[in-house]
Amino acid sequence: MIEFLEAIRDFTESGGQVLLVIGLLIFVMWLLILERALYLLIWHKNLRKEAVAMWKARDDRTSWNAEQVRSKVISSLTIKLNGSIPVIQALVALCPLLGLMGTVTGMIEVFDVMAISGSGNARSMASGVSKATIPTMAGMVGALSGVFASTWLNRKVKTERAHLEESLIKR
Repeated sequence: MIEFLEAIRDFTESGGQVLLVIGLLIFVMWLLILERALYLLIWHKNLRKEAVAMWKARDDRTSWNAEQVRSKVISSLTIKLNGSIPVIQALVALCPLLGLMGTVTGMIEVFDVMAISGSGNARSMASGVSKATIPTMAGMVGALSGVFASTWLNRKVKTERAHLEESLIKR
């Protein structure tokens, strides 16, 4: 366990401060993704059953008022379905931008070493190059994983909304 923690510490040190921010961002993004997945797979089913039961308990399902009630139920459940998906998508877009910021800060460190040493000494520039590439990689990995997850969530929301609309028919 101690070796694992030391490996993580070495990795974050080689990536710089930006890597810590990217790691925190990815952690928050995946917490939100897991919350949305749990909502879709567990809690939404109960709300959908309640909405369908309420709709089937109505005597009038064909009037203008009934259509407005149906639209309100579908809209409110769709808002709950979407929940934090826009925040997830924003975090996905932010991951590569923070990776780019890590690239810039790492390259600044490379140029500082070159200015101080007065040459292109590869050993002295290695730390800066590491701080330039590791955050870029981490930002791209976070963005790719988030894109796949948010695409799945969006598809699931559209499917659930379609099932809800079919369940609340005007019979």
